[in-house]
Amino acid sequence: MSETVYANARLVLEEVVIEGHLVVRDGLIAEIGTGAAPRAALDMGGDYVLPGFVELHTDHVEGHLYPRPRVTWNAFAAVTAYDAQIAASGITTVFDSLRVWPDKRAVGMDGDAPLLAATVREAGAAGVLRAEHFVHLRCEVTADGVVEEAAALMESEGVRLISLMDHTPGQRQFMTEAQFRSYYKKKSGMSDADLDIIVADRQDAHARFARPNRARLVEMARGQGIVLASHDDATDEHVAEAIGDGVAIAEFPTTDGAADGSHKAGIRVLMGAPNIVRGGSHTGNVAAESLARRGVLDILSSDYVPGSLLLAAFDLPNRVPAITLPQAVAMVSANPAAAAGLTDRGRLAPGLRADFIRVSAAGAGPAARAVWRQGERIS
Repeated sequence: MSETVYANARLVLEEVVIEGHLVVRDGLIAEIGTGAAPRAALDMGGDYVLPGFVELHTDHVEGHLYPRPRVTWNAFAAVTAYDAQIAASGITTVFDSLRVWPDKRAVGMDGDAPLLAATVREAGAAGVLRAEHFVHLRCEVTADGVVEEAAALMESEGVRLISLMDHTPGQRQFMTEAQFRSYYKKKSGMSDADLDIIVADRQDAHARFARPNRARLVEMARGQGIVLASHDDATDEHVAEAIGDGVAIAEFPTTDGAADGSHKAGIRVLMGAPNIVRGGSHTGNVAAESLARRGVLDILSSDYVPGSLLLAAFDLPNRVPAITLPQAVAMVSANPAAAAGLTDRGRLAPGLRADFIRVSAAGAGPAARAVWRQGERIS
């Protein structure tokens, strides 16, 4: 039997923060208590101890594989560097969000999901990963071939989450064609003539593929018990479609109405932690803080900045006084774990996995000083 006691800590529990100690035995939380430790212990110096974060939607690994335009990095090195950053950010469970967008007209949009999924599996088998990794497929329903590629990955890679995406100009994230053009012109420097071709292609693909592809992906996910997410819902019709499909998570709804409707229907609303930290959406859509103020924000995702989860968890109670620190922490731990069906983690409670973070709040902002997964220090 292996046991370690951690004392002099501010433990962030489900409803309260207590000053006390945490006992870890054989990779599980064995005891939680107030006051002095019952036996020899490691002194946490009065720092916070939080449950390990559960990240459902981050595409950050793709930035490690493609660190510059037209540069592809060694995949194994990219995955291990990404994993190290994930762990150092306090994320002990991560759903690697891999783009499935096999459409030659969408140049640069296919994120090499088969390569990355296989490399994560290889790194895991080699015992070099710090966090626990699951596969999350972000499926572009307008792409010809998306169903076939997703099916192959579902068969070989143990997919746990699928999000249904549609980036057609005039849909969801890009409610107007002008918004789509502005975003991609700044991002890629494409000419108006190039954008004319892309807009026409995307709208044609939406008309031909979106409905049948979405139906087949939903059917496949249901058949394998895979959690479904709907991406960038904007209208009442989108919410109704998500309800009918059995969606569990509404990722980044772009309007207040879509967020309200999803939450009311029992679909957990996920927004980006960078949206909280920055004070708004970088694409001009609904602000996560406004959803938090109305009580319809359930989950935060680091999206493109792994360290944003910790910042947002501590910042949100300052921005929205009605939200306590335990409630904010639940948005990055207990709530995403529950949404993904992971009942063995996400909270500091006896019997659960000893996934936890030591956080100092003494500086200009919170900082993760150490991270443990199943009782083993990983960062």
